[in-house]
Amino acid sequence: MQRLCFPRREQVLEQTGKSLLFLGLLAIVGLGLNLAFLATYLVCTCCCQRDQEVQSKQRGSCCVTWTAVVAGLFCCAAVGVGFYGNSETNDGMSQLIYSLDNANHTFSGIDELVSGNTQRMKKELEQHLDRLSEIFAARGDYIQTLKFVQQMAGNIIVQLSRLPVWSEVTSKLTEISDQTSFVEHYRWLSYLLLFILDLVICLVTCLGLAKRSRCLLASTLCCGVLTLLLSWASLAADTAAAVSTSDFCVAPDAFILNTTQDQISTEVTRYYLHCGQSVSSPFQQTLTIFQRSLTAMQIQITGLLQFAVPLFPTAEKDLLGVQLLLNSSETSLHQLMAMLDCRGLHKDYLDALTGVCYDGIEGLLFLGLFSMLAALAFSILICAGPRAWKHFTARDRDYDDIDEDDPFNPQARRIAAYNPPRGQLHSFCSYSSGLGSQSSLQPPAQTISNAPVSEYMNQAMLFGGNPRYENVPLIGRGSPPPTYSPSMRPTYMSVADEHLRHYEFPS
Repeated sequence: MQRLCFPRREQVLEQTGKSLLFLGLLAIVGLGLNLAFLATYLVCTCCCQRDQEVQSKQRGSCCVTWTAVVAGLFCCAAVGVGFYGNSETNDGMSQLIYSLDNANHTFSGIDELVSGNTQRMKKELEQHLDRLSEIFAARGDYIQTLKFVQQMAGNIIVQLSRLPVWSEVTSKLTEISDQTSFVEHYRWLSYLLLFILDLVICLVTCLGLAKRSRCLLASTLCCGVLTLLLSWASLAADTAAAVSTSDFCVAPDAFILNTTQDQISTEVTRYYLHCGQSVSSPFQQTLTIFQRSLTAMQIQITGLLQFAVPLFPTAEKDLLGVQLLLNSSETSLHQLMAMLDCRGLHKDYLDALTGVCYDGIEGLLFLGLFSMLAALAFSILICAGPRAWKHFTARDRDYDDIDEDDPFNPQARRIAAYNPPRGQLHSFCSYSSGLGSQSSLQPPAQTISNAPVSEYMNQAMLFGGNPRYENVPLIGRGSPPPTYSPSMRPTYMSVADEHLRHYEFPS
């Protein structure tokens, strides 16, 4: 039979390493292009001058709002896809670990049965036969029967020694299972924390835009850059894992044959990989000889119990012990035949392949999609950040672009608390600077109560359009002054000057 040649493990590892290195370089190039695009966009946005018209400001605010909404939708979609992919990958790895543990249990059971039968045939049976040889020393035919039983026991020991020893495979499977469980636990936890981080950053960014907080916006933009780096790193890791796993899933039989050729014979490995009715068991001859030898031994011991015990009563105990030992070996033989059958291990193999090549790769693909959507979402947020910052700056500039002498300017009122009034002229607004000023500076009661109603109505018509009567003056009721546009200020000042000429306040 011509021997099939497979590539050595060093060659496989070298090819896999080159593929993963190429994928890592692709991820680095993609990250560099993304950062270069963002840097170019930010420079262009910061350097270009925007139109200062009201309509363009409204369009800019609307653009920032819708950009944040789109980025939030992409982020939520990315997290949803990521949760599904993380769950699928975890299910696949759990199925792989379960199948490895089942196969490990089967191999350990085979080794225990083989070692147990060998121990019984070597030591326990040998002790019984030595005592029976002393008892039957006077009968040569009985001694020949005992030698035949010993010969059959030797055949069983030889056949058991031809069975493969699975201890090295068991230790390897245990190591793979433990490493897979450890890595999968921290992989699942890391992705869960990454999902939470993405959601928190997205929500805080939207909160900063809604509250127009520059501090929140700057902090979340810095965290967004970090999350963008994590997204690209996650995409590189997912892609590398998916490609390497796909390489294994294309030809898993060849990979396992190449990996186990130093521990297990190729015939045995093929028997478990291609289990079927057309595949003959490599253990068939060994188990057949084991069963025939055991049957022959039982026949001889039964004959000695029937014919030798009436002549040698002291031999009954040892003969019954040998018979019990042979019955126990027969039970172990049936268990060994069931464990060596390919159907159980082949099912574990198929379950492991299903977990890795279907659920595992599907989950990795969804995790890669999550990384792409998350990178897109945070790229959009980073692009929207400078526009929002400029919009905040424009609003603050418009708010601060008010005459400092304006008595209804909130900043002027704050400054007035620290600066003394200019001159001795007390205007109408000096009484509304605060509740504390009312106690220190109050006009005479008759001055306000005797004010002509027509003057007050004229002021009401100027500011409100409709005359109205009020019983309580503006100062005494503790309410803030009404807001007005800059175009109303000259009209109000002229009316106030005319009003002050009629009523003179004390110095």
